Amino acid sequence: MPVDDDTRGMNCMNAVDTNILVYFVDCDEPVKRVKAIELINRLIEEDAEAVLLWQVAAEFLNCLRRWEREGRIGRRETLGNLEQVEAMFRYVLPVQAVLWKSLDLSARYSLSHWDSMVLAACIEAGVHTLYSEDFASGSQYDSVTVINPFA
Repeated sequence: MPVDDDTRGMNCMNAVDTNILVYFVDCDEPVKRVKAIELINRLIEEDAEAVLLWQVAAEFLNCLRRWEREGRIGRRETLGNLEQVEAMFRYVLPVQAVLWKSLDLSARYSLSHWDSMVLAACIEAGVHTLYSEDFASGSQYDSVTVINPFA
C-alpha cells in the first residue's frame, strides 16, 4: 500500500487493531501474515509514529493465551510474541474519557462495544489511521480513518 506523501512528517499517528497483530504471528494464515508483516515493517519505518493501544495489546495476549490452551503454542512463544510487539510500538494507555467517547461513537455509528472502544482510544490518543479488517476500508470515524490492509 503506497504511503501518501502529504501525510509524512505531519505528526500523523497510526495504530493497528488486534487482528493485524494476530496475523503478524499466525503461521496458519500465510497470506495475511505476509501482509501484516509488510504493514508493520512499513509503519515502523515511516516518519509517522505507530502506537500500541492498551486494549489491542490485551486482546492480542488473550488470543495468544487461547492458542496456549489449544496447544498451538507454548508459554515461551506467547511471551516472545508479546515482547516482540512491545518492542515495536509505544504503549498508549486508556484514559477515563475513552469510556464516554466509546458510548458516543457506538450510538452515532452503530458500533459494537469493543469496536467503539478501540476507535475511542484512537481518538483520545491522536491516532489518525487505524489498520483493521473489522471495518470497511476507508471508513471515517470522527478524526480516525480505518484502512483494511487485506481488502
